[in-house]
Formats: sequence, C-alpha cells, structure tokens
Amino acid sequence: MKEQIQKDYIEAFKAKETLKKDVLGLLKGAIQNAEINKKEELSDEEIIDIVNKQIKLRKDGIVEFEKAGRDNLVSQYQEEIDVLTKYMPEELTPEEVDSIIDEVINAVKPDGMKDFGKIMKELTPRLKGRTDISKVSGLVKEKL
Repeated sequence: MKEQIQKDYIEAFKAKETLKKDVLGLLKGAIQNAEINKKEELSDEEIIDIVNKQIKLRKDGIVEFEKAGRDNLVSQYQEEIDVLTKYMPEELTPEEVDSIIDEVINAVKPDGMKDFGKIMKELTPRLKGRTDISKVSGLVKEKL
C-alpha cells in the first residue's frame, strides 16, 4: 500500500494536482513518522489505521469549520477526505455489519451489558477500518 501511495503521489505531482499531492505528502509524512517511532516498516493494516486517523482529523475539522461558517475550508477538507478514502478498504453495508454483530453475540453469549466489552473486543478487529466503530457500539447496546 505504501508503494501505491508513493506512485499516486508522483502521478499527482506530474499532473500538477496540488490538492492530491499535498494530501498524499502529508500522509506519507505521517507514515514515515510512525515508522520512525516503531523502528520498522508498517504493515498495510497499520497504514490503513493512519489513513483512518487522517480522515478522522479532517472530519473533526469539517465540524469546526461549519461552526465557524468557513464553507471554503469545509469543501477543501471534504475533497481531502475523498482522496484519502481511496486507500481505505471497502466499507461494509449496514446488513453486513448487523450480521457480524449477531454472529459475535451468538459466539460470546453475553449475560447483558456487563459483557459489552467482550463483544466489542471481538468485533473491533473484524470491523476496524471498514465501518464506524462508534455506530457499531450503539448497535451492540441496542441488541443487549
């Protein structure tokens, strides 16, 4: 995945796509920082986590810019999110998420809300990066 990001960065640079080049440059920097901190190359899963963090930062920024009435920055951040989402795994449909939740609940056989943590512990690795975990947590609470 790291190679793909590098290749896309070079293409954006050659095509003079400033926004894409800037976003991918920041992403490459975040990946390099993580590799320096870890002292080894990152796996694709770890790179996906970094992409996810970058998307979350921009979503948080959009909320703040909307409050301040900065529509130009909202649209810029949205375009940046669009660039970054190309490096995320395909999102699961609500039906698929529901099916995985039911599967885990049946496997864990919870005794009410006290087993919420056990269920989330099983679900998080399976759904991380493929759906919004906060929404999953709400769905699990409903089912318990």
